[in-house]
Amino acid sequence: MTIGGGGDDLDDFVLDDEYFAPSGDELDETEDTPSQEDRPVASSSSNIADDAQKTKKRKQREKNKERKAKRRKVIESAESEQPHSIAQRSPHELAEYMSAMQAKTFDKSTALELEDMRIPDTSIADTTSWTGPRTLDYLSDFIIKTIPNLHTRLSQKSKNPGSPTLLFITGAALRVADVTRILKDKRLRGDKGGEVAKLFARHFKLAEHCSYLKRTKVGAAVGTPGRIGKLLIETDALTISALSHIMLDISFRDAKKRNLLDIPETRDEVFRTVLGGPKISEAISSGKIQLVLF
Repeated sequence: MTIGGGGDDLDDFVLDDEYFAPSGDELDETEDTPSQEDRPVASSSSNIADDAQKTKKRKQREKNKERKAKRRKVIESAESEQPHSIAQRSPHELAEYMSAMQAKTFDKSTALELEDMRIPDTSIADTTSWTGPRTLDYLSDFIIKTIPNLHTRLSQKSKNPGSPTLLFITGAALRVADVTRILKDKRLRGDKGGEVAKLFARHFKLAEHCSYLKRTKVGAAVGTPGRIGKLLIETDALTISALSHIMLDISFRDAKKRNLLDIPETRDEVFRTVLGGPKISEAISSGKIQLVLF
């Protein structure tokens, strides 16, 4: 599978779109549907079957509209408040938010297909206890207080090369470098913790990262979704054997006030190549990997 790395090098994006693109299941019946008077007279059993089918379709449309309205409410509520507030929500609300963003990436999918992709509430970390700013100055404290099991794992010696316990996904190369410096904090890694890998396309070829990961025991890997997606899908250099957490850098916004999932390129890479990879998707659904929105 070949993945475009556009999201890795884009610091200033110009694309924008609506939060929701309704699928075919969410559209009302068209006006071309023949009226009752124009239809041929059918047998009683046929009429009953037709009525049942109509009722089923109507209920499905109502259900889809209700789900769409709920997703829209989450997005609009997040936008109306202070920036970054969405990451402070409960796991259930964050699951709704992630589902809404997923629907934008997979806009041709049916409601049933989207429901199958949904990240369960139980696989999203509850970080509501953190009331401080969600900025890099507080990232170490955030991890220590809200995700103590991740803190413990980061301070332990890595067993195998290229097998981090944390993947930190962010949208810009410069941001990767900043996050990498923070995750090297001795309060997180102690004296035994593994290295922190810096993974983005700008200035680094894929082969260089493969070589680095195959010889280095890393506790955390920070990168753009395009480069991390390629490493996960196209190579065996980055493995998920020790992966326990994936952190999405939702709080950081670009010059146009857009976060990681507001930007079409990076959003699609997150859902298609990182969270959408078969192994990671299965591990998230089963609870082996927890999603953290920072």
